[in-house]
Amino acid sequence: MQLPWVVLGELYYGAERAQRRQEQLAYIRDLLTYAVVLFPDHDTTAIYGQVKGELAQLGKPIPDNDLWIAAMARQHDLPLATRDAHFAHVPRLKTLAW
Repeated sequence: MQLPWVVLGELYYGAERAQRRQEQLAYIRDLLTYAVVLFPDHDTTAIYGQVKGELAQLGKPIPDNDLWIAAMARQHDLPLATRDAHFAHVPRLKTLAW
């Protein structure tokens, strides 16, 4: 499993807000034993700009964190498991209903 760094940050944010904080943090620790965390590089930033520009032209902006997630998925040619319908507007992004 590959996990963009932004998603990891959002998981930690969710854990901090959870009623069962320690259980959620334990889940993240377990996830990190087998997940590979993807970090941005120069190519990621270029793809981020492309995706943001494409969505602006379509009049379909999405939150910045989701732009980073979409850019990393496109860069690594990975399907994105999501419940967020706005990812469907990202050109050349494969999504999986989650």
